[in-house]
Amino acid sequence: MSEPHDARDEAPGSADAASRAANGAASGGANSGAAQDAEAYHGHRAHPADYAIESARLAEAAATSAEAAARRARRAVDPAAMRAHYRHEGLREAELAGEPFEQFAHWFHDAREAGLHEPNAMVLSTADAQGRPSSRTVLLKAYDRAGFVFFTHYGSRKGLEIEENPWVSLLFPWHGIARQVIVSGRARRTARAETTAYFRTRPHGSQLGAWASEQSATVASRTELDALYASLAARYPEGADVPAPPRWGGYRVVPETVEFWQGRENRLHDRLRYRRAGSAWTVERLAP
Repeated sequence: MSEPHDARDEAPGSADAASRAANGAASGGANSGAAQDAEAYHGHRAHPADYAIESARLAEAAATSAEAAARRARRAVDPAAMRAHYRHEGLREAELAGEPFEQFAHWFHDAREAGLHEPNAMVLSTADAQGRPSSRTVLLKAYDRAGFVFFTHYGSRKGLEIEENPWVSLLFPWHGIARQVIVSGRARRTARAETTAYFRTRPHGSQLGAWASEQSATVASRTELDALYASLAARYPEGADVPAPPRWGGYRVVPETVEFWQGRENRLHDRLRYRRAGSAWTVERLAP
């Protein structure tokens, strides 16, 4: 049998009484001693400052507990158990356009109509002269029968690697509609006139950013980067004509192959790949 609570041991407005008061209230009054403390603590003898301090402590403890539970839940996620169910409809050779750029236009339209976020985002993979690969996401800014165009700093890691090894890969990961497009080919610099024309369409802030960022180079701090941007903003205020940086420009990826991947049931995906054959294209089906 537990000993009865002696109110003489604590002042009614003490922090310990407050803690037992809150805990007693949360347990539905099962603990009679806590219920007595709650009554005493909330009476006229309780000091408001003590109650506020204890309430804040309890709230902080609850938040900490919730955060710990969330961390445990994140750790419990098992990627091997993740499953996606793909569509019944597939991709047949008879449905393909005669060349990959027209087929890409159809799928790109579908991705945009489906509301995918930045359907022009593509993973660009490059490799240096020793074959060491690197990947990053860039934005497609133009495409036609000549190839797929993006813009960057020529002194960036991707720019330097392309100069050493022009063979690259592009991947459009349209997961929301269970589709991918994979382009393999050579990257070539666009003409300066094409770079300048595109640069003029960029928002003013993005134009200044192209000057401020020596892409892929180390910087001492964010403060240094922001200070450089601020100095450029003072030199080229909104509405001013900002020239394109000399080491910034476009690349056009001229494809050798373009694969169209459609997710299917049971992992039996459809993979149809265009392959350049002189001035024409052939189509081959790949095992999933």
